[in-house]
Amino acid sequence: MRTAPVVAGRVEFDGDGVPYSSEFGDRYHPRQGALAQARQVFLGGNGLPARWRGRHRFVVLETGFGLGGNFLTTWRAWLDDAERCGQLHFISIEARPLGRDDLAGLPRDTELASLAAQLATAWPPLTCNLHRLAFEDGRVQLLLAFGDVADWLPQIVASVDAFYLDGFAPAMNPQMWQPRLFKAMARIAAPDATAATWSVARPVREGLGAAGFEVSLAPGSGGKREITMARFAPRFTPRVGARRGATLAPTANPAPPHEPVAIIGGGLAGCAAVWALAEQGRSSLLFERHAELAGEGSGNAAGLFHGVVHLDDGHHARFHRSAAFEAQRAVVAAIAGLDVRGSASGLLRIESRAADAAALQATIEQLGLPDDYVRAVSPSEGGTLAGLAVAAPAWFFAGGGWVDPRGLALSFVARAAKRTEVRCGTDVAAIRRVGDSWQLLDASARIIATADTVVLANAGAALDLLGTPAWPVSRTRGQISAMAADRWPRARLLRLPIAGSGYLLPAVEDRLWFGASSQEDDADPLLRAEDHRDNAARLAGLLASPPSIDIAALAGRVGFRWSSADRLPLIGAVPLSAAGSVLGLQAGAELSPRPDQPRFAPRAPGLFVFIGLGSRGIAAAALGGQVLASWVTGAPMPVEADLLDAIDPARFASRRHRRQAALRGAAV
Repeated sequence: MRTAPVVAGRVEFDGDGVPYSSEFGDRYHPRQGALAQARQVFLGGNGLPARWRGRHRFVVLETGFGLGGNFLTTWRAWLDDAERCGQLHFISIEARPLGRDDLAGLPRDTELASLAAQLATAWPPLTCNLHRLAFEDGRVQLLLAFGDVADWLPQIVASVDAFYLDGFAPAMNPQMWQPRLFKAMARIAAPDATAATWSVARPVREGLGAAGFEVSLAPGSGGKREITMARFAPRFTPRVGARRGATLAPTANPAPPHEPVAIIGGGLAGCAAVWALAEQGRSSLLFERHAELAGEGSGNAAGLFHGVVHLDDGHHARFHRSAAFEAQRAVVAAIAGLDVRGSASGLLRIESRAADAAALQATIEQLGLPDDYVRAVSPSEGGTLAGLAVAAPAWFFAGGGWVDPRGLALSFVARAAKRTEVRCGTDVAAIRRVGDSWQLLDASARIIATADTVVLANAGAALDLLGTPAWPVSRTRGQISAMAADRWPRARLLRLPIAGSGYLLPAVEDRLWFGASSQEDDADPLLRAEDHRDNAARLAGLLASPPSIDIAALAGRVGFRWSSADRLPLIGAVPLSAAGSVLGLQAGAELSPRPDQPRFAPRAPGLFVFIGLGSRGIAAAALGGQVLASWVTGAPMPVEADLLDAIDPARFASRRHRRQAALRGAAV
């Protein structure tokens, strides 16, 4: 998916006080009000709230978020319904979203005012991403896609029960009513999905009919004679891809299984998976080989999180931007809920290669990134923000920050406490498939547990459990250094973490942590003076006036992290090509068919992986956990389809297949 700058919408009001868009020459809602239209056209036209009753999950997709009236009205109806579904997922696409202040300033019906205030508080920066906002302890989730509907609708990975078609009038905004968009709706429509719109234009009715919907007209209101209603009833069943076949296939939507998901690995990844699964109504059994959770790579005193800026805005930048937003929300919740040490009030990333801040700002403007995500600052402004003079221009990530990673991990588990059992001191030495279940075995081949679903979130040990699949994943040694804060009195002025070729954190328990070294194929667990010197040099490159450091007086910690060759995590259902040994398949048998796209790879039943977070474990854990939970439960994916392909564990086999096909073609 190619991203584009998001242009904020502008709301004006006509003589009757009805919100109006001069860009599209149309009103946001009819004169009788947004609440009346939402109830009569969109809820009523889709048979709500009756259709969600008795369901575990109900998914709505809206084309045109506008002022948010349809979402707020649906949320209100869900709250007021004693027989409501367990989970309400609302996906909405908007090309001209309002800024937070404009959204917060809109007049609202009394019934919706408190919900509108929650929405405005949670409102994200206007970036071309899929933004996940959670309400009601995760039981109501809003996925906001900012950008053109033609770009976004094919990227949605979900099974949708009801469609709200609410763009401006077809005559005013024809790009929202193209025939190919109705076909994209059919791709993600659940059996018996419905659609409703106030428009009765012939192209709308014909487009729905051509896409497999049975179309009818119903009486309108408020001066509108008729509205359009539709039910998905295709003459043939569309082919379901392997990914959707494994986890997102349309179903009768039963309640989630009572059996807990077995998660191996109690670091940030495993703990985030526990939380995300709990939000989707699934229980977990978390296994950690050490006596306490988050004691290995997640055991540092503090760590950073922030987004990235790349001029091409490719998979890496987009994933870590989405991850940074989810991490910010998780850190804020951890600080508020468990008094975890940390801050989400900003981070400076020094860019020593930039001539000046103007060069950085030019990139930001070309990408159309808003100030509340990132802005460029001069050394002078950077020093003012951080409290210490910095050596070069910097990116200022307003929602970045730092946190105690172990505290963050424990906060994930605490938020899922009612749905989680933790077993520390339990080492899972092997897994094997027996019948329709997985057995977890200890070093003596005794059965520890049996589960239908297993998640490997134990970094490099996951590779051992799978029989060392052909994934380009490697271990990196990292050493961080710690200096007593009283050895550098100016350190008390530091207000924000500073990153770049190294990093410096605000004092934690009277120590300043900085680093970090990076060595591949190095298994040495001991602190080394040469790495302390390297960290001191990295620190000097960040600051205009670095401290004098006594290397002999430094403390520190050595940790190991696992990264993929493309520096993106591996999250999702394990492909058969990587699980052959634990399934007892013969060598090579699992490789047929050989898909050229990861989404079509055949999968090992009930087996998932969540590893390879590398140096961005804090930033990636929360979003990764949500992606993993959607894989397991079939909930709407919080990332777009091509980004899901980019983190799919099957991507490496697909790339090899494409390279081999290209070589065969060149040889012909």
